[in-house]
Amino acid sequence: MDINASLIIQMLVFAIFIVLTMKFVWPSVMQALEKRRKNIADGLAAAEKGYKKLKLSEKKEKESLTRTKAQAMKIIEQAHQRANYIILVAKSKAREERTQLLQLAKNDIDQEYNTVKIKLLKQVSDIVVESTQKILQREVNKASHDRLLDELISDI
Repeated sequence: MDINASLIIQMLVFAIFIVLTMKFVWPSVMQALEKRRKNIADGLAAAEKGYKKLKLSEKKEKESLTRTKAQAMKIIEQAHQRANYIILVAKSKAREERTQLLQLAKNDIDQEYNTVKIKLLKQVSDIVVESTQKILQREVNKASHDRLLDELISDI
């Protein structure tokens, strides 16, 4: 292998190229790579943070939904209890009213019964008095007595 001047010059130019590249180009490339790595790392960290926030929000939303459902069920149960109480009170009042109305109706019936009874007794007494007067005015014989009783029965 012959080492000639052109190979040495090429090696020298290559070494100068490497030194210049390491001094001027390499720092810029490394800086750009570092900036890119930092941007990617920041993006990944932000994505991870966003993912954690999303999971936390989903968890909070689920807890809030569970709490809301429990509150809704509690409100519904209270409404059912209130409705049952109102129904119970209404039934109680209706029973009291029914009892009062029945008592009033019974009192009215008793009063009407007594009124009719008094009228009937008065009519019967009037008929008895009238019949007695007629009997006393006539002679008492079997035929007139029967006929008089028939008239009285037909009047009644």
